[in-house]
Amino acid sequence: MLDSFEIVTTAGVVLWSRTQASVGAHVINSLIRDVFIEERTLPPADHRGAKPTYRKEGCTVKWTQAKDVGLLFVAVYQSLVHLTWVDTLLDNVRALFVGLYGDQLRTKLSSVVDCDTFGPYFDRQVQELEGQTGSRAPGRDLTPPDSSTDGDSADETAAPPPPPPRALLDTSADSTPSQTPNPSRPATPASRVLAARARPGGAGMSRRDRKKASGSPAPASSGDEAATKRKGKSAKKNRTWGELGAEEDDGDVVLDYSQSDLRDGGPEPEQLDEIHQDTWGRRTNRGEFVLKDLDEEMDAIIQEQHANTDRAAATAAAGGIVGSSLGVIGGYFRSVVGGKTLTKEDLAKSLKSMEEHLLRKNVAREAAVRLCESVERDLVGMKTPSFTTIESTLRTSMEKALTRILTPTSSLDLLREIAAVNAARPRPYVLSIVGVNGVGKSTNLSKIAFFLLQNRHRVLIAAADTFRSGAVEQLRVHVRNLAELSRREGGHVELFEKGYGKDAANIAADAVLHAQKHGFGVVLVDTAGRRHNDARLMSSLAKFAKLADPDKILMVAEALVGSDSVAQARNFNASFGPGRQLDGFIISKTDTVGDMVGTLVSMVHATAIPVVFLGTGQHYSDLRSLNVGVITRLLMS
Repeated sequence: MLDSFEIVTTAGVVLWSRTQASVGAHVINSLIRDVFIEERTLPPADHRGAKPTYRKEGCTVKWTQAKDVGLLFVAVYQSLVHLTWVDTLLDNVRALFVGLYGDQLRTKLSSVVDCDTFGPYFDRQVQELEGQTGSRAPGRDLTPPDSSTDGDSADETAAPPPPPPRALLDTSADSTPSQTPNPSRPATPASRVLAARARPGGAGMSRRDRKKASGSPAPASSGDEAATKRKGKSAKKNRTWGELGAEEDDGDVVLDYSQSDLRDGGPEPEQLDEIHQDTWGRRTNRGEFVLKDLDEEMDAIIQEQHANTDRAAATAAAGGIVGSSLGVIGGYFRSVVGGKTLTKEDLAKSLKSMEEHLLRKNVAREAAVRLCESVERDLVGMKTPSFTTIESTLRTSMEKALTRILTPTSSLDLLREIAAVNAARPRPYVLSIVGVNGVGKSTNLSKIAFFLLQNRHRVLIAAADTFRSGAVEQLRVHVRNLAELSRREGGHVELFEKGYGKDAANIAADAVLHAQKHGFGVVLVDTAGRRHNDARLMSSLAKFAKLADPDKILMVAEALVGSDSVAQARNFNASFGPGRQLDGFIISKTDTVGDMVGTLVSMVHATAIPVVFLGTGQHYSDLRSLNVGVITRLLMS
C-alpha cells in the first residue's frame, strides 16, 4: 500500500497529493535536497528500466519527471513492502496528469492548476494495479503468535496455507460464518492463513498444539464412510502436506470442506459489500445497465502520452524513426520517397517484420499471415502520398485489416435479444457456456448473471457440469452471494441442480422447463470442461444443443492460450451438429497479458464469430464489452 503520492512542480509547489499514512514532509524535502540540489549518487536500479530509488528513515521513495511541463511525480511507501507496480503507476499517472492538464501547465505565467477531479483517475489506476499483482497491505503479520514450541516440534514444518482457487470465489466451505467470502474481492493466501489462526488446528500451528487445542479427533468427511468400511480394508488416511510432499498421518486435520454451510440450513452468511455500478458500467436513459469497455478514456490518454514520449526519445536517438517494435518496418523504406508506386518486392521485408510483430502479440501464425496478405493486397500498386511516411501507411492498412476482422457483423446487444425472446414466446432465453478445462466458465457465467441481475432479470443457473468435483458447490456459493447482492437491485437468482453423474443435456432441458413453469426470464447453463481434441467428449455437445436448444452458445477461452486457440475455436464451433455453431466468445484473463491480446484476433479469424465479452479479473464486476479501437491500438503498440 502506498503511504503517499505527490505531484510537485520544479518550483516546489504541490499541485496534487494523496496520503494514506502519515509521512513527514522532511522525507520528500530530503529527496529534493540530496538528489536534485546536491546531486548525490543514487544506488543502481534493481533492474533495467526501473525508476530511481531513494530511501529515508524506513521509507522508499520512487519518482519520475515530466520535464516539458516541469513536474515531479513522487511515490512513498514503507521499505518493508515490495510493491512491484509502483513504476507502472508513476508512468501512467504522469501520462494521465499531463494529458488532462497539459494545456494549463503549458500556459505562460500560470500559477494555479485546477486538478481537483484527478482523484478518481488515480484511485482507478491503484485499484487496477493492486488487483493485477495481488499486493497486500503492509504491516500484516502472518506468523501466529503462538507458533514457537518446545524442542520436539520446533523443527516441524507447519502446513502451508492452501493456494487461492482458480474460480471467482473461495468455494470451499467453512463452518465459521465470519469467513464467508466477499464476492467483490478474490480470496488470497493471506486471508486463508489469518482464517487458520482463528480456529483450533489451523495451518499456522504445530501438530502437538493442534492436538491439544482440538481435544478430540475431527469428524470423518462423511457420516457413512466409517459405517460402510469393509472388514479388512483400512479407511483412507488423512495426510498433511509440506514442501517435500506428504508427511505422516494426522487424524486431527479436517480435509473435507464439502459439507457444513454449503448445505441448506447452514449458518447465514454475513452481509456482502456493495459493488458500485459506476465502477463497471452505467445506466442508459431507458434504465438499462450496460457494461463499460476497457476504460477507453484512460487508455487513450495513457497511450497518447506514452506514444509522444517514445516518439520524442526515438527522434533524438534515431533521426525520426519511431522507437517501437514497428520502427524496424519503417526502416526498410528509408530510401523510398513520396510519390513512389509500391511493388510486392518493396513490401516483402516490411511485411515479414509486421508478421513477426503480430506473433509477439500472441496472434496465431495463420492469422498473422492472412493479415499481412490482406495488407499486401491493399498496398501493392498504391502511390504513396508526398507527405506521408511509409510506416504510417503500413500502420493504417494493418489497423483497417484488424478492424475488419474484429468488428462484428451482427448485433451483440444481449439485453435486447433477451427482451425480444421473452416477448415473442413463453419459453425463457437460454444461454450456455462451453470451453476447455480451467478457462473460467463458471466464473464468467456468474459475471454474466450479475450483469443481468443489475437489469432486474429473473435468472436460473443450471448446474450441468456433473463431472468435475465441486462444480455444483461452486455454483451454489455463487448463487448464494448473487442472491444477496441482487436484493439491492430487484433481480432474482436461483440454482437448478441434480447432483453429479447425471446427463448434462437432460439437466439443461429440465432446467428450461422449470424456468418456464416458475417465471424465470433467463436460464444460464454451465457445462463441464472438455479437451477440444477428444472426439468422445466433444460428441456429447450435439445432444446438448438439441435438447437444451440454447438461444446463444458462448465459448470461454483464455487470453494467454497462444496458437492453440485456433484449433479450440474450430473444434468447438463444429461440435453442435448441422446448422448449429457458436454465437460468440468470452475471452477470460485479459488482465494477465497486457498488450498481448492476439488471441482475440486468432479466434475470430478462425471462425468469423465475434467476441462478446472480456473477462478482466476475479470480481463479479470484472466483465467488459469489446472495444475494437482499444484492442487494435494495443496490437499496434
